Amino acid sequence: MALGKRKREHQGLWISSADLPRSPGHAFYGALNRLFAESGFDAQVEAICAEFYAASGRPSIPPGVYFRMLFVGYFEGLDSQRGIAWRCSDSLSLREFLGLELTERVPDHSSLTVIRKRLPLELHERVFALVISIAREKGLLRGKTIAVDSTLLEANAAMRTIVRKENGEDWRGYITRLAKEEAGIENPTSKELKTFDKNRPGKKVSNDEWTSPSDPDSRIMKMKDGRTHLAYKTEHAVDLETDLVITASVHAGNRPDTESLIETVIQVEDQLGRAGGDSTVEEVVADSGYHKAEVLDVLRDAEIRTYVCEQSRVGRRRWTDKPEGFRDAVYANRRRQRAERARRLHRRRREYVERSFAHVCETGGARRTWIRGLVEVGKRYLMQVAARNLGLILRKIFGIGSARGLQDVAAALLWLYIALMDAALRLLDRPEPIVAR
Repeated sequence: MALGKRKREHQGLWISSADLPRSPGHAFYGALNRLFAESGFDAQVEAICAEFYAASGRPSIPPGVYFRMLFVGYFEGLDSQRGIAWRCSDSLSLREFLGLELTERVPDHSSLTVIRKRLPLELHERVFALVISIAREKGLLRGKTIAVDSTLLEANAAMRTIVRKENGEDWRGYITRLAKEEAGIENPTSKELKTFDKNRPGKKVSNDEWTSPSDPDSRIMKMKDGRTHLAYKTEHAVDLETDLVITASVHAGNRPDTESLIETVIQVEDQLGRAGGDSTVEEVVADSGYHKAEVLDVLRDAEIRTYVCEQSRVGRRRWTDKPEGFRDAVYANRRRQRAERARRLHRRRREYVERSFAHVCETGGARRTWIRGLVEVGKRYLMQVAARNLGLILRKIFGIGSARGLQDVAAALLWLYIALMDAALRLLDRPEPIVAR
């Protein structure tokens, strides 16, 4: 066999279509395209988006391609639109998934930004509801018992860029002024400022006094790993019978969980109505961050049973200054919390909700957002969760819930084959097995 040499430069004036490279396609994305074709996904999405496009002019990027590229971001673990555009243009199988010919260009990351800003958040919610309706058709939607929890997302803004709301003073100018006023240090160096800032008492950064000029919607929050970062809060409502995320919303990082719980339950009811069927929320399971007498009373009036962990208190609680319904709602929730069913529901809540955060934020690449603004971050994150639900649907009908899952299956089958061959050879008393020990 002769040595082949790579052509350094090549310029072709004409190439036959028969000579163009072809891809056998990816089994996972092929199954997802078949699911979309069965449910009429593209036709429904185009009908939803029609009012936001002109009736004449140059054809734009099809909405089905736009949403598919966002789904690719989750399945491939890409956190940026630049990475999504590059990955789609580099892969023949992803080109086939998007429905693009080899002579067509993959939409640029800037085109994704233009489309995202053109389409409102309500439209992305309707597309999310379309995915929920597909899950209902496949028997993956119950909606009677939901679990609610939240986590933080890192915003696309740095702490060193924050400024004071009252006068626009940045952090360095603020510390320099304090060093002059409190320590009498004139013209301090960077090292002196760092030492003074580290040792000064009462060092706090409040959202009431500071803001980010590049992303005003983000809030100063303490992350789970102990770092202080500008962040958003996202909240999931998970069906505890099927592991499906019925709704996902993004809020300001410092918004209390007790303020968003009622809104989340209403969103779940809306999604169940859009998906069809007669399911309604009957039970809500949450941790102690959602425990508030007023919230429990509202849910009790809506005939929804609550399983919310109660915060520890010192001494007995006083009810003389509160409505009587608040006390009844808290005591009813406390009685349910003592039952064995409550313990089972909370075990399932920790498993399902935390797993949804791990899938979307860690594996799916949504923990660090490169988009700014509460609404824009909400659009992208909602599509990440929709892709996670699509993976759950495909896991039921196809057996694999992610594009990378096929690689794990192939590797597992290979090692199983080697192990079986090794065992067979040992039975034949072969002195040297295949797998080295």
